[in-house]
Formats: sequence, C-alpha cells, structure tokens
Amino acid sequence: MNKTYIVELTDDERSRLQEVVKKLKGASQKLKRANILLKTDAGWTDTRIAEALDCRTKTVENVRQRCVELGFEIALHGKKRETPTTKKLLDGEQEAKIIALRLCAPPAGYGKWTLRLQARKVVELEIAEMR
Repeated sequence: MNKTYIVELTDDERSRLQEVVKKLKGASQKLKRANILLKTDAGWTDTRIAEALDCRTKTVENVRQRCVELGFEIALHGKKRETPTTKKLLDGEQEAKIIALRLCAPPAGYGKWTLRLQARKVVELEIAEMR
C-alpha cells in the first residue's frame, strides 16, 4: 500500500512560494521546489508536475514527503547536511600558521607564494604532514 503525502499550504506559505517564483529568487533547486509545492497544492498530479518542470516524478514525491514529514521550511530550502562530506585535514592552529605564512614575504627568488611553494614550506616547517 502506497503512502500518500497531501500538501495543503497556508495562505502565507503560498504567498511566499509565489514570491520566490515571481522574483526568481534563490537557487534553481529552491525555485523548482517552490514550483512543485505550488502545483501540488493546486491539485496537479506528480506526473503532470514532473513533465511541466522537467524533473522526475520521484523528485516531486520527495518534495511532497519532506513537506508533510519535516515541514514547509525544509521542503523549500532543503535539508542541511549534519556532517561534512570530508573530515578537516587541519585544525585551527595549523590553519592560522598557514595564513600567517601566506601573509609574510615569499622566499628569495619568488615574486609571490604559489600553492606548490606554500605546500613545500608547510611540510618543511612541520605545520602539516605530506600526504
């Protein structure tokens, strides 16, 4: 048995979505989600919305599901990532040392710091290890 997620927007939510669409305000994903929510509220089918907005029906289903389960704001703006995609390689102290290094004059014979030159110096000064 399939679950049905029925989106019923308030007048305030509807006007916010219409403003986003009217001003083309925000990222393209936000604009697409706003259009999906508006058309869902108007009673369009998932297939019709997907064809009109050139996306998959699963995208429409996911936006409706997020709106019902997680709320309007998350459905519109998207869910924030809880953990970063990669771990930080440096701690705050190491970052500060690298910034200080970058702000000082480059070695003799060089006009400016290049990334390669800076990387060599960071390893030489043992601020970070070479990987």
